[in-house]
Amino acid sequence: MKVSFYGHVRQYNNIKAEIDANLKEVIESGAYVMGPMLKRFETELATFHGTKHAIGVGNGTDAIWMALMALGIGPGDEVITHANTFFATAEAIWIAGATAVLVDCCPDTKCIDPAKIEAAITPKTKAIIPVHLYGQCADMPAIWAIAEKHNLQVIEDNAQAIDAAGSGFKIGEKSAAATTSFIIQKNLGTFGDGGAVVTNCAEMDATIRKLRNHGSAARNVHSFGFNSRLDDLHAGVLSAKLKHIHAWNDNRRQWAARYTAGLQGARNFTLPVERPGYRHVYHLYVIETKNPAHRDQLVQFLNDNGVDAKTHYSIAIHQQEGYPWGKDARIAGSLENAERNAATCVSLPMFPELTAEEVDYVIAKTKEWDAANA
Repeated sequence: MKVSFYGHVRQYNNIKAEIDANLKEVIESGAYVMGPMLKRFETELATFHGTKHAIGVGNGTDAIWMALMALGIGPGDEVITHANTFFATAEAIWIAGATAVLVDCCPDTKCIDPAKIEAAITPKTKAIIPVHLYGQCADMPAIWAIAEKHNLQVIEDNAQAIDAAGSGFKIGEKSAAATTSFIIQKNLGTFGDGGAVVTNCAEMDATIRKLRNHGSAARNVHSFGFNSRLDDLHAGVLSAKLKHIHAWNDNRRQWAARYTAGLQGARNFTLPVERPGYRHVYHLYVIETKNPAHRDQLVQFLNDNGVDAKTHYSIAIHQQEGYPWGKDARIAGSLENAERNAATCVSLPMFPELTAEEVDYVIAKTKEWDAANA
């Protein structure tokens, strides 16, 4: 049996009529950039998040750095994030001209460790960017409390956790903004690149709308800005998919529960942790080998047996070749947990359209490798 890592084509075929209808509407309208489909999707996305505003942009990286720029954060400022996430989170800080300050993650959830944030704060610190890693919310109440105490802004990197929730809180509820990516691999993905910023701040909304469109809020009137717009064809795909995202994430949770039940008692790897009361939406289902030397062996064994296992993110940001590439960066304290996560992570296939037979096959092969490495 072969089990792929992504189910993009299956998903399209399941709602083909809805997606095709939206694409046809856009094509026949003649309005492909900043048109009515984008406006419709932005309204739908804001409603979904429970925020006042949503702004579609070119990709998730742009969403972060434009949010930073809208807050006036740039050269001479520091922004705290963690080291075991996708490179773009820190990259966006550098694009904005600020200094990336890397702290460690929690040993269980792999999200940013609030206990490490406060020790990293200096007079230059202006913001915190927690990443809702793998589909689970970071400890936002603790992060919001730190931000309030030190008068810091919070931008949530929500590229992996749309529709997730914490225990008694929502993503973006008390932050300046939450950003997301719509690249096809995400739980809510388009057929290419895309991103968005959601916010309750009218000033941030207005500023990012100008930044994404060459600094323009009216035809022929420009200030400093960029070209980073979510086009209407992508908005049409996302509008069709948004109606299904909660159910699709329920499917992901179902498959995650099946993996967890089937892999209990493993000797050579540990399983994901879901915090009590949280809604983890399992963008990725990540196990960790207890011995870093075993990680690549497990991935190779699964690949050889038809299971498209992968690694996310196997080189921590500060361990990338040439770090920090002439950019301003600071490591605050030990990054032991982040480094271990990078060295031991294995992502098993995870998408809503998996079948029980496929999940059970992945479980069987993973257990087979575990037994052979007793």
